[in-house]
Amino acid sequence: MAQGSTPSSTAGGRPTGATTPGDRLIPRLWLRRGRLCRWRGNGPEPVRGPGGASIDPFDVIDEVVRQYGRLCLVDLDGIERGQPQLDYLQEFSRDLPLWVDAGVRDADQSIDVIVTGAERAIVSCAMLEGPEELERAWALTTEITFEIPIEARTAQVLSDWETDDPLALARTVRAAGPSEIILSFLGTPPDWALVQQVAALGPTWVGGDFQPTDAARATASGARGGIFAFDPGPLGPSPPTPDAPSSDSDEPLRDDEN
Repeated sequence: MAQGSTPSSTAGGRPTGATTPGDRLIPRLWLRRGRLCRWRGNGPEPVRGPGGASIDPFDVIDEVVRQYGRLCLVDLDGIERGQPQLDYLQEFSRDLPLWVDAGVRDADQSIDVIVTGAERAIVSCAMLEGPEELERAWALTTEITFEIPIEARTAQVLSDWETDDPLALARTVRAAGPSEIILSFLGTPPDWALVQQVAALGPTWVGGDFQPTDAARATASGARGGIFAFDPGPLGPSPPTPDAPSSDSDEPLRDDEN
């Protein structure tokens, strides 16, 4: 996300100079086989309408645009099966700025995400094979945000990363190119002292178990903002009640309805 500049509009047509919740709060949703999902309990479940009805994913996108104007999207097919849903990413990118985690494993996959129109490709030390591959990705596109997943104060990394210390890893990442980092705290509240240390070195977002109520703490720690699991709730009109007269009808009930 470009900082220090104010172009006239974004992908959704919103002036970038306008202050919106999306400037500091970015909702996160999950995509699996063409269906947008929210996080419930221990995993993703499809966003549904009232009564559990299936809902068009673009209705969900419209709700995100209305409330925030930007979306962090986790492509589960890319992460779990190595088959990112590029067609959907391209369609969604036409409606709003997207930050996309598609399970990037190598440099070429990072540019595949950006080609769909995404604003940012999110790459992670839990998926990408070390700092050399990050340097190659950075040479292809500078539209990269780096995510550091943290459990029990330890970064979750593949073997080619030389450290699992989050602060040391943030320094390694920034030396390789990307300056924008997401610290995603998993199963624990954010470590605000760590956030402050990483944010002192460059633009930093807080993810994982971050909640919108943490926004003030994030700002006080020097972070740009937070990325949170978004639950849009049931969308769409409520289904009609079977055999009930409409509320604007003056007709009396039939005998078989009494």
